[in-house]
Amino acid sequence: MTTKHPHREKFARVRLGAYEFRKVGISRFDVRDPYHLAITLTWPGYLLALLALYLAVNLVFAVLFWLVPGSVANARPHSFADAVFFSIETMATVGYGEMYPATLYGHVIASTEIVSGLAFTAILTGLTFVRFSRPRAKLVFAANPVVAMHNTKPTLMLQVANGRPGVLSDTTAKLNVLLSERAADGRLLRRAQELRLERAHIPLFPLSWTLMHVLDEKSPLYGYDPARVLESEARIFVTLEAHDPMLATLVHEIRTYAPEDIRFGVRYRDPVVIGHDGLPVLDLRTIGALERDVGEQPETGWTEREEGWG
Repeated sequence: MTTKHPHREKFARVRLGAYEFRKVGISRFDVRDPYHLAITLTWPGYLLALLALYLAVNLVFAVLFWLVPGSVANARPHSFADAVFFSIETMATVGYGEMYPATLYGHVIASTEIVSGLAFTAILTGLTFVRFSRPRAKLVFAANPVVAMHNTKPTLMLQVANGRPGVLSDTTAKLNVLLSERAADGRLLRRAQELRLERAHIPLFPLSWTLMHVLDEKSPLYGYDPARVLESEARIFVTLEAHDPMLATLVHEIRTYAPEDIRFGVRYRDPVVIGHDGLPVLDLRTIGALERDVGEQPETGWTEREEGWG
């Protein structure tokens, strides 16, 4: 009985921020699911794929014209370049008139290419529109989660800001941690656990929001210090989902943090200040700015803990 080598099998890389894992037995590019493939490609990959497909289709029809001399009027005999240019002009339905189908065979191939060109243009237009119309949350995340004192208890905090000019509504956040532990038999086990938030939902999200998880006896991270965080390879995963009234749709975003990103003994500076006109002012450039944790942070009168938005 032979065992397939894992590096020789089909696999797909899955990335969550800086964290990467593989799925063996599947292909990264599945031609049987062209819609998903077109949506998940990067913009450079998408444009290169369209260009390659466009050239391939034109070359196929150019070969068909070239194989039967005389099927295209005014084309130079055995000129593959003329066949290629005529194919491009036919697919685009330009019809300059200098070259045109001269035989029944030429008319059949040209008609088939015109129909194919119309379908290609329709599919291209739809896929491009979908890629442009995908809604994005445009959230600004702090570069580092922090563990600071809050209400006399160590609390894991993560600062997030709304990067859009408008207000997001019905915003829900979820915080999870992926821990690596050794079993009694020496096997490496990875388990994901939810980190219960002090407040997981806010009705309005115009400015900033600090997610907070108390590291008490019920927390999977109870008793963790910087050394244990690194030892267990604790990775933080945060997902946010909100309703964007301007787009009239749901938007969501995922952010991951490596163990070395978590900071102890520091806290966030308040990104919201009161302007001269008495209105709250949020400076997105200060999101995630850190300062030494000296205990309870003094109340400013405009905090997410009191107002539900920050």
